[in-house]
Amino acid sequence: MSEREQMQEQKMPVVAVVLAAGFGTRFDENNPKQLVSVGDKPIVCWSIEAFERNDRVSDIIVVVNERVSNMVNMLIDEAGYTKVRAVIPGGSERVDSTRAALDLLKQAGIPDGAKILIHDSVRPFVEQQSIDGCIDGLDQFNAATVAYASTDTILLTEDLGERKVVRSVPDRTDAFRAQTPQAFRFGTITKAYELATADPDFHPTDDTRVVVDYLPNEPVAIVAGSETNLKITTQADMPIAENIAHSLDPEHAKQEAKARMHAVFAEAFSQMHKH
Repeated sequence: MSEREQMQEQKMPVVAVVLAAGFGTRFDENNPKQLVSVGDKPIVCWSIEAFERNDRVSDIIVVVNERVSNMVNMLIDEAGYTKVRAVIPGGSERVDSTRAALDLLKQAGIPDGAKILIHDSVRPFVEQQSIDGCIDGLDQFNAATVAYASTDTILLTEDLGERKVVRSVPDRTDAFRAQTPQAFRFGTITKAYELATADPDFHPTDDTRVVVDYLPNEPVAIVAGSETNLKITTQADMPIAENIAHSLDPEHAKQEAKARMHAVFAEAFSQMHKH
């Protein structure tokens, strides 16, 4: 890479897209888990702060359910996050929320070479080295994903009558559990989504899957994840999340900060339930 190309690369935006539009019924059918507090801080704030703290991330887009948009905006204002450029409504499916963010970035004229990191807000404890690994991975590849080596044997199955049966057992050394963020050059992820949108059978649950399925010749680099990059899915995950939160952020328990955050949360929560 020439010196000029290196300078251009350094100026490329690094945009984090925090997906917080889901309303998971497995957790609480009345309240979104993204707004539940862990370690006295709403889950979505943990995720936003991970990218806010990273000096290499230039911009943050937060995608939310319209029902909680006001609440999230209040939390962002109270916390004083400086990199959040927009809080936008998402869709009923994860891919709809990703597309909403990509459409916004396209309208903003973001270059194809920009680095886009897409993160599930319900993974509040993503490590800085994983974020850096994604950014670095895009220097060599057009796609990269955080993943954690599986310690369990993975079974691939198929249907046999009314039962699931084992079809194959992949070598455990090749098996990883997908995590987030998942990172892409903007031109790569937008091209993959354009192809996917034209497919009536398009139902992926993961952005990496979109690239793998619709740009099969595009390698996706693996970035080391961690066991603490937990996805909070059900109430059973909360005790583990609380333990991680207290180990990572013991200072957050200070009473002044705790009282301020609770006051903002209570006011926003009250407004949400008036509608």
